[in-house]
Amino acid sequence: MTHATGKYADFEGLRERAVALRREGLSRRQIRDRLHVDNNDILHRLLEGEPAPEWTKLPRARDDLRAKARELRLQGMTYDQIQVELGCSKSSISLRVRDLPKPERKRTTAQASEIARRGWEATMQRRDAERALTKKGAAAEIGPLSPRELFLVGVGLYWAEGSKSKAYRQQERATFVNSDPDMISVYLAWLRLLGVQPEHLRFHVHIHETADVPAAERYWADLTGAQASAFGKTSLKRHSPKTNRKNTGEGYQGCLVVRVLKSADLYRRIEGWWCGIVGAAKCTDQGNRT
Repeated sequence: MTHATGKYADFEGLRERAVALRREGLSRRQIRDRLHVDNNDILHRLLEGEPAPEWTKLPRARDDLRAKARELRLQGMTYDQIQVELGCSKSSISLRVRDLPKPERKRTTAQASEIARRGWEATMQRRDAERALTKKGAAAEIGPLSPRELFLVGVGLYWAEGSKSKAYRQQERATFVNSDPDMISVYLAWLRLLGVQPEHLRFHVHIHETADVPAAERYWADLTGAQASAFGKTSLKRHSPKTNRKNTGEGYQGCLVVRVLKSADLYRRIEGWWCGIVGAAKCTDQGNRT
């Protein structure tokens, strides 16, 4: 037999002590702690051929768990119910009771579906309440906007949603398109901050032909407060039956196009403002990294 070296060099002497402790009725754990044997392979070799004392041969916890799981299954409990009762995983339960017959279904499929539906509705109501509370708290964090804050918000809003001049298509004019009335409201407030007069604005509604076009035109006119003369001809989009559109119903008002007349200079300033924001953000970010 090859003996260990170093800490366990005196293997035979260590074995004599281990056997003596075993015959006194100590468990493997107690012998390990007493002799400071951390290697399970060495411990096994030290105790090889020595039977374990009777008191260590109590039923293992997993055997007890198996008996309880089978008893509950025979009482008609489902895996979910047994899991709650015993606090173990359903995969562990399955290993122990899968040979037993399934409990008789106590509800019809329709009844089970109805119970699941009610449970899901309660979950969705709770999530909606949590969502509303989070949004309300976040909105309160903003408070009033200073003119500079509105200015910066407007620049970012335009550069995200407004039209931009391209190298292959030079088009320096301020045009903003969106279907979100709140976005339109913030954008118009920004234009007023910049001193853009109402007579320099033109509006166009873009909407699917299957929608209530007159109602949408009235909606955008009320939102902007603009005169009818400021609205150009509405653009109608053809509706294809193959298109699975989600933006339908009473809440669908199409998109509103907001153009600023003679806005080449304004567009160039917007582009410059955005470059300034990008440069300032990079400097701030660099400071945060160091």
